[in-house]
Amino acid sequence: MEIKVDGLPRRYSDLPWRENPLTVEDYPTPEAGFNQVLLKVLACGVCYTDVDIVEGRVNCKLPVVPGHQIVGRVAEVPPGLGGGVDIGDIVGVAWVGRTCGKCYYCSTSLENLCDSFAATGCQIDGGYAEYTVAYADFVYRIPRGVDYVRIAPLLCAGAVGYRALKLASLEDGMRFGLFGFGASAHIILQIVKKLFPSVEVYVFSRSLEHRKLAEELGADWTGHPSETPHKKLHRAIDFTPVGEITARALELLERGGVLVVNVIRKQTPVNLDYAKHLWLERSIKSVANVARRDVEEVLNIASKYGVETEVQIYDLEEVNRALRDLKSAKVTGSAVLRIS
Repeated sequence: MEIKVDGLPRRYSDLPWRENPLTVEDYPTPEAGFNQVLLKVLACGVCYTDVDIVEGRVNCKLPVVPGHQIVGRVAEVPPGLGGGVDIGDIVGVAWVGRTCGKCYYCSTSLENLCDSFAATGCQIDGGYAEYTVAYADFVYRIPRGVDYVRIAPLLCAGAVGYRALKLASLEDGMRFGLFGFGASAHIILQIVKKLFPSVEVYVFSRSLEHRKLAEELGADWTGHPSETPHKKLHRAIDFTPVGEITARALELLERGGVLVVNVIRKQTPVNLDYAKHLWLERSIKSVANVARRDVEEVLNIASKYGVETEVQIYDLEEVNRALRDLKSAKVTGSAVLRIS
């Protein structure tokens, strides 16, 4: 059984949100191709990028099986496959599904910018299914005995948030802002508190429940994005799909501050005034995809320091409800499909 975005033309988010945008279909078990393994999916995280895919802001093949935060058991390995992946292994699959391995970007530790980058759940069918295939060089070993549902969000929410954190060049003693507090931010708050114990973390969210979770996880200050904390920020990450928040975050930066925008697409325009938002050496960066190193590093950090993911669990057949809840900010932490 697979859950697919259908092939109907889509005109971005000006179309009304369909109550059930994904369809459930029965298909034969996919066959592993060259350098691929077949996985029996155990769990798959639901990401806001999946909402972007459904609404047409991210161009993917159609029809497509979404889902790029996959934990699965290796069910089939083609003869002669190297890489040490064996039947029965528990592995993870992330957004980075395949790269060329040969271009300038792949050879300079920037494979996330490869022109041939193929994303899981977009150009490659993903994990909203009972079985899926993945390239053997792009899977990650997961220890047996862990809670696979709680591991799944680390594969995208954790990894891309961690990449944003690296781009922010955070240092101990700084003040650090998180705008939006969903799947990614609640993981990054914990990582910051482990790696940079003297950093003050300020969380901006419109959701009272999300601000409450931030306080429980150690945030030093929480408030609505319209509120102004007592001190300005040295570094910040904007996780929101709203353009106005980018401008607001820049307003709250100190001189020389850095803002990293961690979304694929903004749903509303980003309108900036040079003097108000960028003057005095404030800078803004964007995050594009993730590299395998980001996934490996965040999994190691989570294992070493005991980072916990807050999850809301849905059955595979409930994926449309999960997407609706995610779009309307009703998910605290991460939404995850428990499949088998």
